Amino acid sequence: MRRALIGLAAAMLAASAQAQSPEAAEWPRVTVETGVLVGEANDRANVFRNIPFAAAPVGSLRWAPPAPASTWTGDRDSVKPGPSCPQPMNADGTPNGGGANGPVSEDCLQLNVFAPKRAKGAPVMVWIHGGSHRTGTGWIYDGSNFARDGVVVVSINYRLGALGYFAHPALTAAAGSQPVGNYGLMDQIAALQWVQRNIARFGGDPKNVTVFGESAGGMSTLALLATPQARGLYHKAIVQSGLGWFEPKTLADQEKAGAEALAKAGITAATAEELRALPFDRLVAVNAQFAPFTDGKIMTETATQALARGTFADVPLIIGWNSGEDSLMGPGPLPAAQLSQIPPIARGVYRDEAAEGDERLARALFTDRVFGGPARWVASQAASGQPAWLYHFSYVATRLRPAVTTAAHAAEIPYVWEYWGRRTPMSLVSDEDKALATLMHACWVSFAKAGAPKCGAEPWPAYGASDQLMEFGAESGVRTGFRKTRLDAVQAVALPPLGLK
Repeated sequence: MRRALIGLAAAMLAASAQAQSPEAAEWPRVTVETGVLVGEANDRANVFRNIPFAAAPVGSLRWAPPAPASTWTGDRDSVKPGPSCPQPMNADGTPNGGGANGPVSEDCLQLNVFAPKRAKGAPVMVWIHGGSHRTGTGWIYDGSNFARDGVVVVSINYRLGALGYFAHPALTAAAGSQPVGNYGLMDQIAALQWVQRNIARFGGDPKNVTVFGESAGGMSTLALLATPQARGLYHKAIVQSGLGWFEPKTLADQEKAGAEALAKAGITAATAEELRALPFDRLVAVNAQFAPFTDGKIMTETATQALARGTFADVPLIIGWNSGEDSLMGPGPLPAAQLSQIPPIARGVYRDEAAEGDERLARALFTDRVFGGPARWVASQAASGQPAWLYHFSYVATRLRPAVTTAAHAAEIPYVWEYWGRRTPMSLVSDEDKALATLMHACWVSFAKAGAPKCGAEPWPAYGASDQLMEFGAESGVRTGFRKTRLDAVQAVALPPLGLK
């Protein structure tokens, strides 16, 4: 009997080995500056996860610029994802608003690489995830389809929330001449520096790097384009729903906000030592407006100021927004107090929306004021140098119709990546959905390769005086003067208070 069981087990193992493709059985190895990585191969890519690009920001390195990662001996297992940076998590273990679940740790400054097999001199794309600078993680994005199409993709983590964009007088005093506050932005710069030093070992070209991100990742991309220290670390950029009109906030503003946020959270620590001794879960609960700001050293001006003054990085750019960005406002109905803030003049400009009621009007104003108007303005300002391309994403997945009529915030991500993630079974993805993904993904790939989106039958013109953009929708194509009257109106109202002249 025992001999029969052994024979059955051997037969099963042999059958499994035959079913597994030779490529799937590979264990790709790469030597980076800190040691040897052993990843895994699928049918499209060599994949390496949980690669440290900086030291764990703990102890004296909490609220400090990222330090070099430690070296290791032997092989480092780079198959499993690393932890996410500390952030609010769902108690039931499901992904949070930024898509993250699983373990969290302050030792989270790691990245993931998806490389074409036998790549040499391939273009590189570095992804900065969204999540309001409070949630999200790099490991949830699968870049295998980019690798299949000849692009090396790097997805990164960066410090979030009160660990990533926090200032306090005690920390400033203890820092001396070191920059403070923009720790998440410093992490992103450190990751881009790592790419410059190491990506050729994966077959990537460090002279052809595109940085791209969505929401907070798009805002971060704009911040990098306005940050002198990041120059030369990338050569193209893509901003998905990344805003663009930013109110200047100084280090003093952020210090005040940080102290107030601690008080509201019931934290009485007052010295740098006391703050660094706090358990990170207490800091996760600290609530404030976390985002890159003008700290005076890393960032000396906002992206808006840099664009207006001509100091913004002059690189090819794609930027755009979605038709239903107002999903960030919640499902509704909106509170009466919020509806009462609609300016009367808006009713004359947004007549169609006003006719549908104040809820519809408020949502249209939000989308145009926070996302659409800024995206168009950024494209127009950037286009004075290297070309910029503007897009509008309005496609609604077939499974969501007719209950949903606009493309929610972040809805474009699966189409850019041609990958629907962990929450959408492929059985729910229609051929129409796949066709739109094939188109949009090809635009991003061609831009990464050659600095211009070449995709679909209709050319996507660079943005200019003709005011043209590409709409990715049920019927994709070039639009001229898209929402011009409305976007002109919000721009006329929103720009003067920023004091750009």
